[in-house]
Amino acid sequence: MTTTCWPRTLWIVRHGQSAGNVARDLAESAGAHVIDIAERDIDVPLSALGERQAHALGQWFGRLPAHERPEVILTSPYVRARQTTKLLMDAAGLDPAHVRLRVDERLREKEFGILDRLTVAGIRALHPELAAQRRHVGKFYFRPPGGESWCDVILRLRSALEMVTREHPRQRVLVVAHQVIVNCLRYLVDGLDEAQILALDQRADVPNCGVTSWRLDGDADVLRGDLVHFVAPLQQAGETVTTDPDAHVAANP
Repeated sequence: MTTTCWPRTLWIVRHGQSAGNVARDLAESAGAHVIDIAERDIDVPLSALGERQAHALGQWFGRLPAHERPEVILTSPYVRARQTTKLLMDAAGLDPAHVRLRVDERLREKEFGILDRLTVAGIRALHPELAAQRRHVGKFYFRPPGGESWCDVILRLRSALEMVTREHPRQRVLVVAHQVIVNCLRYLVDGLDEAQILALDQRADVPNCGVTSWRLDGDADVLRGDLVHFVAPLQQAGETVTTDPDAHVAANP
């Protein structure tokens, strides 16, 4: 009999709306080149709406039967992800004494290097050659100076996913991270190729506090897709659903 290494349930959640999301919208609407936000990307906190979104999602997890709730939570070290995790755990009644919480730097957002904090207009005005290169090479392989390509992100996520299968087999694992992390984990778990992941990205941004999940098919020893960008917990709580890209860089230079 084969023993699977996959988690019993794997959820991936994007953090709640951040103050950076709000700053980016203001900069884009004003036609500014630079997003006006003082913090490092790692230090950008949730907005008030983001806090409510995290609370609403936590209430949804708390309504699950005890044997279906997360046993292990992995979170990006970025402030907005750690705040989402804490608010979610508090609202769900997930006791840190019984739920293993791990902060993992491999789950950090994609790094944009020289393009950090620039809007679409800013990238085109200040780095037109990079904007042209990105259009030619494509989002999957393009690496800005000092930053990462999606392939670079996928490389570190392969290590994180291998750790999950090694240390948390048949457990219920929740990952709290960022938009690019959600898409790149879908690439790995579902075995996608470049065209398929770019098509996912093109169809829709990942909603803040949206849930994507898989459940273990023990007979086949594989994870089967369950939820995709699930936002019903927010809607049921009367909270606004947001899909803004993070503020560190414009979505489509």
